[in-house]
Amino acid sequence: MTVSRRGFLGFTAAALAPIHQAATREAPEPGAPEPGSQAGTAQPGEAQASATQPGEVQPGRVQPGEVQPGVGDRTLYLGTYGDGIGIATYDDAGKITSTGSIAGIPNASFVIRSGNFLYAVNEQDAGAVTAIDISGTPRVLNRQPNKGSGPCHLANVGEYLLSANYGSGDIAVHPIAADGSLGQQTDLVKHAGSAPHAHQVVQAGEYVLAVDLGTDTIYTYILTDGKLALQHQAKVKTGAGPRHLVFHPSGNYVYVADELDSTVTVCAYDAGVLSVLESIPVAEGENYPGEVVISADGRFVYVTNRGHNSIAIFSTDGPHLELVGIPNCGGDWPRHCAFDPTGRLLFVANQKSNNITTFLVDQTTGGLTLTSDSSTPTPVCVNV
Repeated sequence: MTVSRRGFLGFTAAALAPIHQAATREAPEPGAPEPGSQAGTAQPGEAQASATQPGEVQPGRVQPGEVQPGVGDRTLYLGTYGDGIGIATYDDAGKITSTGSIAGIPNASFVIRSGNFLYAVNEQDAGAVTAIDISGTPRVLNRQPNKGSGPCHLANVGEYLLSANYGSGDIAVHPIAADGSLGQQTDLVKHAGSAPHAHQVVQAGEYVLAVDLGTDTIYTYILTDGKLALQHQAKVKTGAGPRHLVFHPSGNYVYVADELDSTVTVCAYDAGVLSVLESIPVAEGENYPGEVVISADGRFVYVTNRGHNSIAIFSTDGPHLELVGIPNCGGDWPRHCAFDPTGRLLFVANQKSNNITTFLVDQTTGGLTLTSDSSTPTPVCVNV
């Protein structure tokens, strides 16, 4: 079975088979190949053919005087389906300029940065993770199979890289060497249930939290010597389909974007234990929340709405949310979003309309003003 989340027919809810059949995964755009198919993307474990060698920057894309890839704090790395990771820069107003791409990295649908290194998932049936050195001209260090299917999220926890496998419903662990390369897998933890779909993994102090859309559960682990040990489990509403979460800066609250019932669940948090407080609707009609982020001061929570094609803005005092705005996202299917380091700009990756929109954030009211619109192929992750 090919694990694909490119377009949308829906995702797996909890254990009920009828829900699983009706809401399994994202479907490809009409005429577009699915990840792992022969047309338009590489076979599992193989890099797609390219005019450049794997890890090389596409020639002619970095113009004289522009910021070189991986240098400075205004570089964007764009995760996508297909081959490669896009590279761009942005100015004070958030205008984005493409400067190249790193070739030979299949289905890099989620990308994180750790100092001079990038780490990307390879979202294919035979899942893998790739390490890239960006200290100079970007180059691929190595790629390791993660023994799961459809990896879609990453976290750098100490000296380890953790990946969440959507297709196989498990969390993989790889050691990170001093040179940034990845070692062989040290653990693979499967979530119990009839249809587990691990969708996110994040560090929370000494704990690691894994969000599973298919089991409606958030799992709390401790990572020791490359091994994960389960500590707690928190269930949200059955059929909610938790996708991603974000912490309040106080560390006392967590906000979970629920993909299948279009809500945000607020949880109290203490020493690895989550307790559900309330669930708030995000948008009307057919809608599937994508990403959830929070302002640095903890006053506003933002949720991208795929279907409603908007960004829900909530004010928060910690345990409660109040919807204060829901502006248009400026595209179709806003899958991911991220703040710039100053918190003044919010970048939104619109998967189906092939564009990234930039919003100026009013840090007093939380409001968003569209300032820029940049075309790029199938953006599904924007890393700042």
